[in-house]
Amino acid sequence: MAESLAAHTTFRIGGPAGRWLAPTSEAELIEAVAQVDAAGEPLLILGGGSNVLISDDGFTGTVVHTGALRGWQIEDLAACAGAFVNVAAGEPWDDFVQAAIEHEWVGIEALSGIPGLTGSTPIQNVGAYGQEVAQTIARVRVYDRAEHRVVTRGVAECHFGYRSSLFKAIPNRFVVLSVSFQFRLGGLSAPIRYAELARRLGVAEGERAPLGQVREAVLALRKGKGMVCDPEDPDSWSAGSFFTNPLLTPEQADRLPAEAPRFPQPDGRVKTSAAWLIEHAGFGKGFAVGAARVSTKHSLALVNPGTATATDVLTLAATIREGVATRYGVLLSTEPVLVGVTLNGQDIEP
Repeated sequence: MAESLAAHTTFRIGGPAGRWLAPTSEAELIEAVAQVDAAGEPLLILGGGSNVLISDDGFTGTVVHTGALRGWQIEDLAACAGAFVNVAAGEPWDDFVQAAIEHEWVGIEALSGIPGLTGSTPIQNVGAYGQEVAQTIARVRVYDRAEHRVVTRGVAECHFGYRSSLFKAIPNRFVVLSVSFQFRLGGLSAPIRYAELARRLGVAEGERAPLGQVREAVLALRKGKGMVCDPEDPDSWSAGSFFTNPLLTPEQADRLPAEAPRFPQPDGRVKTSAAWLIEHAGFGKGFAVGAARVSTKHSLALVNPGTATATDVLTLAATIREGVATRYGVLLSTEPVLVGVTLNGQDIEP
């Protein structure tokens, strides 16, 4: 019986896999990918399934699941240099965040509660509450499908940006094998840079707080927005934020209403809030199209309350995208990877 991809995604959506492979070592993973590439067959690398929307028809090629590649090792630990830690691609991300806090490794505490596997974090340059993984990543080991070899890329070679990286910019070329992090040691967090989190912790922006308290605060905030996977909460049956916050030119930002959020960026652009645009364009929490709906807890999440299909989600997303573009002249970009489905001409197919 074909493996159901819906069972391996947080959206709980996706048809069958043509062939399902779950290698248990790096060597097996590389061999599986190389064989599929040599045969010229379609290939989908699937991690935790937390940032993907897969067609209701499934994927006709081979799906290689990386979830069995687990574990982490301390390569170096010194008071002056901090902790240098290598993490396997299949290690559940939040498990590793918890371990980092227990070992007093500073820099990813605000990334608590994010679903998925560690190997996926550099691809999207995962970020939340004022932190992103690029701030602590030292290097990423990948299998280069074009050059047929394992390559280690230092942080500067990863070309990290807002929810972007080299690995995302050149899709389907690199398979992440492991990620290495460099952490400062200490019991207090990195400076709190996110106003909502600072208020929750009762500290001023720029101040620090105990690592465990930061984790508890972030988990509470995320749970309140349906952003912590919970089998009992349909608002968490999603891919998290479906749209990224737009980065606008100053001229584009000036055309927004005065009350629209604006966050100046180092490169001169202005970031605004996708959630604000969505809500003020008339797509409030709970807005539904077919069986898919906007989360009742957070307007950036599109959810499958139980019976939604990929088509339902994409129809809802297109409705929101077109509405925001009509109202504010801003075209929202999707965050999840789309497999075998399209959104207004956007088609990401392995």
